[in-house]
Amino acid sequence: MDRIHIRGGNRLTGTIPISGAKNAALPLMAASLLTQGTLRLSNLPNLVDISTMANLLSQHGVSLEMNGNATGGHTGRVFSLNAGTITSTVTPYNLVRTMRASILVLGPLLAREGKAQVSLPGGCAIGTRPVDLHLQGLEQLGAEIELEEGYIRACVKGRLKGTHIVMPIVSVGATENLLMAACLAEGTTIISNAAREPEVSDLANCLVAMGAKIGGAGSDTLTITGVTSLKGASHEVVSDRIETGTYAMAAAITGGDITLTGGRLDLIESTAKTLIRAGVDITPIDGGLRVCRKSDRIEEVDVMTEPFPGFPTDLQAQIMAMVACTKGASMITETIFENRFMHVPELCRMGANIHVHGASAIIRGVEGLTGAQVMATDLRASVSLVLAGLAAEGETVIDRVYHLDRGYERLEEKLAACGADISRIRK
Repeated sequence: MDRIHIRGGNRLTGTIPISGAKNAALPLMAASLLTQGTLRLSNLPNLVDISTMANLLSQHGVSLEMNGNATGGHTGRVFSLNAGTITSTVTPYNLVRTMRASILVLGPLLAREGKAQVSLPGGCAIGTRPVDLHLQGLEQLGAEIELEEGYIRACVKGRLKGTHIVMPIVSVGATENLLMAACLAEGTTIISNAAREPEVSDLANCLVAMGAKIGGAGSDTLTITGVTSLKGASHEVVSDRIETGTYAMAAAITGGDITLTGGRLDLIESTAKTLIRAGVDITPIDGGLRVCRKSDRIEEVDVMTEPFPGFPTDLQAQIMAMVACTKGASMITETIFENRFMHVPELCRMGANIHVHGASAIIRGVEGLTGAQVMATDLRASVSLVLAGLAAEGETVIDRVYHLDRGYERLEEKLAACGADISRIRK
């Protein structure tokens, strides 16, 4: 199993290209099941989850051609996906056990083929994250659903029927699944309390290019007028706001000065406001963002994770590592996932002073972190340990870094290009 080795203390300077967003790319790839035409997606990141989704779609009969090299961000790869004939409506467990986004094929398969059998998904162990909202919404659209032997079995007689769906809580994945299914439903569907994340808007923009009729993208109310078929289209995947925020925090925690090519301020406004309060300067420049720390040490900040446009849960672990080096005390409250403080014991091994009280963590700043051998527990926890290692004195070795490969494209190369002493130890 690979490890990441870091010798901390280097100030990061230089340029990092921001990749296409994994969380946008996965539903966009699933959308290829909605049309017999070819969906051409550009700016796709080179990640394990993207490969997993490609394999999953191939199992359903989707042909895939790749053009362009994986350049490590900002240009990415180009996939041409064609689902002219769907050869299978069954998604087996061995293809979905590592990736929760596999559930996103359920809505498109059901809408186009009238049936689907999808294994209950896996992914990072950061909470229960039930699929109930996906299933309840599809049932409201007219689907009959059974859970049997670890599989979701769904079918519908004729076409799905438009309806008004009120989401009891905000769910990005459920919004995306229902949005795709509703595009081929008969009549009009309204999704209230829909997720407003940029990845949802990116999916809506792509679906519109494919011939869907969608109103309200970017708001909490989506209106979809169903059509009988969709066509092929070309679409560029939006840049990764989580990667942007992560590398902005890498600049902050090392006192560095980094240009993030392809980074967009409009996608990270809440994160940027938090970083500015912490003494970090974020300046839009031509083609990206410049991030640098203005003071000797990071200022303390309080953070509460919320659905977009609030502070993202996917940056909670990273900002915890950052504020571990502040002058005072910070409080971070996690409202999205109930089990997302698993990185705390590992950060404490590096000298951080963190105490968890229910859904909140109190972080009292220390003079400096020290290198240690630590273990990654999930995707975002993995990269929080990388950030801590960049700032720590001495050597840090991070085990179980396969999590990183699910969400960060060429992380070691990007950081090393800015002066980090970081390498991968392959086993």
